[in-house]
Amino acid sequence: MKTNKIIGAILIIVSLVMGYLAYNKISESTQSVNLLGLKVEASDESGKTEGYLFLGLAVILLGGGIYTLNKSK
Repeated sequence: MKTNKIIGAILIIVSLVMGYLAYNKISESTQSVNLLGLKVEASDESGKTEGYLFLGLAVILLGGGIYTLNKSK
């Protein structure tokens, strides 16, 4: 029973770290510059895609961690 709690806690911690990394990856993929009243935006689509994949994996790990913790009760 204790092993399930440890694994669940580790999954939740890893999901939080991955969520943070995904958020940073997505936010760094879009940059904008205001030049003489003209807003110019540039985005890195592959970086955004990678960030969204990390975010999806983080959600799956969070769900698995919560499920594992609830199952061990």
